[in-house]
Amino acid sequence: MAILDLFSLRGKNALVTGSSQGLGAGMALALAQAGANVTLHGHKDVSKSTITEIEKTGVRSISVTGNVRDPAVCTRIVDETVDAFGSIDILVNNAGTIRRAPAAEHSHEFWATVIDTNLNSVFYLSQYAGTKMLAQGSGKIINIASMLTFQGGILVPSYAAAKGAVGQLTKALANEWASKRVNVNAIAPGYMETANTAPLRADEERSKAILGRIPAGRWGLPSDLAGAAIFLASAASDYVHGHILIVDGGWLCR
Repeated sequence: MAILDLFSLRGKNALVTGSSQGLGAGMALALAQAGANVTLHGHKDVSKSTITEIEKTGVRSISVTGNVRDPAVCTRIVDETVDAFGSIDILVNNAGTIRRAPAAEHSHEFWATVIDTNLNSVFYLSQYAGTKMLAQGSGKIINIASMLTFQGGILVPSYAAAKGAVGQLTKALANEWASKRVNVNAIAPGYMETANTAPLRADEERSKAILGRIPAGRWGLPSDLAGAAIFLASAASDYVHGHILIVDGGWLCR
């Protein structure tokens, strides 16, 4: 097989959670451009502009909604993907949220919301989609980790706890499923221009401090995750298991 053909996703079917906008939309578009049929997911709806961009690629696509904190929603959106396309070959666990407050004031509601969304849903979706991938003898699961998979962060104890656990869950699932041709890996984005980081970018002092540590000298964009997503979703990464691919402009090097 020619090297570039290894990166083709023609004939593959993908579900990207939290893909209405932002990083999820960027990765969904990349998968579609590589040839995969794509299920877009939003908490309440999916942006019409995202749907339009996906449709321009010529692949098949559907939109699903629901709160992934609910295990029944996780099961349903996987089933809707399989019903629409015939299988699920790629799962990108991107849906997430963040709550900021000092640890001493971090409410139980904040904790539960973030852990349910950023960690529990990753397990629910991976477990259910994983059973289908195991049955068909192939599949790619891509979890979205974070710089806080490695660092503690400031004012976000629930987010740091969830993302740290996502890294360990990625490795745990890879240990069990690698021999069964199901790849489980993760992408750890650095500081990206998304709604989650809007408060940081609006804080002149904090933004300056962050940019001062990034060797690339800029915040990341959704398009910066495209190559990583295609690699981990494609045959090019068939011997890559349990890896956390850092896309951070060099942040962790400093």
